[in-house]
Amino acid sequence: MTVYGIHASHEQVHPTALLAAVQRAEAAGFGAAMCSDHFSPWSQRQGQSAFAWSWLGAALQATDLPFGVVNAPGQRYHPAIIAQAIGTLSAMYPGRFWAALGTGEASNEHITGEGWPRKEIRDARLLECVEVIRDLLAGKEVSHDGLVTVDRARVWTRPAEVPNLVGAAVSVATARKCAAWADGLITVNAPVDHLRQMIDAYRSAGGRGKVYLQVHLSWAADDETAAAIAHEQWRSNVFVPPVCWDLEMTDHFDVVSQHVTAEQVAKVVNVSAQPNQHADWLRQYADLGFDEIYLHHVGQELDAFIDVFGDKVLPQLRGDAS
Repeated sequence: MTVYGIHASHEQVHPTALLAAVQRAEAAGFGAAMCSDHFSPWSQRQGQSAFAWSWLGAALQATDLPFGVVNAPGQRYHPAIIAQAIGTLSAMYPGRFWAALGTGEASNEHITGEGWPRKEIRDARLLECVEVIRDLLAGKEVSHDGLVTVDRARVWTRPAEVPNLVGAAVSVATARKCAAWADGLITVNAPVDHLRQMIDAYRSAGGRGKVYLQVHLSWAADDETAAAIAHEQWRSNVFVPPVCWDLEMTDHFDVVSQHVTAEQVAKVVNVSAQPNQHADWLRQYADLGFDEIYLHHVGQELDAFIDVFGDKVLPQLRGDAS
């Protein structure tokens, strides 16, 4: 049966409030959680961006939920540091942590002052990072000279069982590439035909493990408010690659999104005041074969969303609604 979790958006919500939200979500019946890992938000309106790895330790301690994080090793993060972080959380909370690895966005990575590489170089760098991380989690001493450099690194605190390293993808081509190295695949909501192609590409190339979906949604007591929340918070996030990969500053995203309409936002965010409509959308995704689906309400106030979905949406999806 599909697991339905909550996505904790560090770009939008203070980490203290996010911690309270995942505790509330667990009590409401959500079965898992994941979070973003950004250095900056997508818009000044979002206004936050806490350090995900610090927060994950607190969240794993404060709940019994399994957690995942989407991370981009290779520029802002040295892969040996990510291996150490994964090793520590997995050793402390066995079986409750996974990490998705991707090539990242310039908005987070430019802070190092290094140039932002072309996509094919980022792809190659990611593969090197995955190899380094896997070897370190296996207990090897690693030296590596390539797009990333590692000198005699060893991760001393490791889990008994290495957690899943999941491939992050938004295109069919990248999903197919992930099959060569990943323990699973994660993507974001898109038209059903595209999501079906993503899963098919991953599986047909030999992809193993679970497939995960992050669903952007906006719920409120009425459709007008739900649409307004989505437009206010998420209109900077409607741009497809390479725009979303290559813009560097929140100011840039705010400028290019000045004339984005609510209708355009509704193409990338499931907007409705009706719990039944959200349940129908989520059921369609589950029917495609997604093993875990993470709900990201794009508003900054999460309590009402958690309570309504826990009461009216999740029971339908579990089949125990009256």
